[in-house]
Amino acid sequence: MAKEKTMNDLFHDTLKDIYYAERKILRALPKMARGAQAPELKAAFEKHREQTEAHVERLQQVFDMIGKRAQGKTCEAIEGIIAEGEEIMDEFKGTPALDAGLISAAQAVEHYEISRYGTLKSWAKTMGLKDAVSLFDATLKEEIVTDEDLTKLALAQANKKAA
Repeated sequence: MAKEKTMNDLFHDTLKDIYYAERKILRALPKMARGAQAPELKAAFEKHREQTEAHVERLQQVFDMIGKRAQGKTCEAIEGIIAEGEEIMDEFKGTPALDAGLISAAQAVEHYEISRYGTLKSWAKTMGLKDAVSLFDATLKEEIVTDEDLTKLALAQANKKAA
């Protein structure tokens, strides 16, 4: 008979998912920065890479808190989102629409991360993991600001250039 799954199992599984995703994003951001045409967008991707390194470190701290080894589990969602971003870079390279496409791909990543961190923060509260709540909250706030900054870049220049 299969072991009954608990909130702890779900939490750990989702933690492995976002850990994989963040590490995958770390590898994708330099490519996106190289592909971006506007200096402001390049800088935004470079800044977010530094933040993402901190996100990975925070996740490692949460793994330590729950007594588990930091390890990822293939995240099909992030694989698909990143593949779409690579497709945009290939199909729109050298065109005025490239940066708008890169921003849309980056925001798809941000929205995925926001949903995951919001869920993990909520579960950590339920489980009484106060220190994990703080770590997830810090990352969640950074992801939201990154999403807002990308929207500002899109509205200020990339969307107009693409049109």
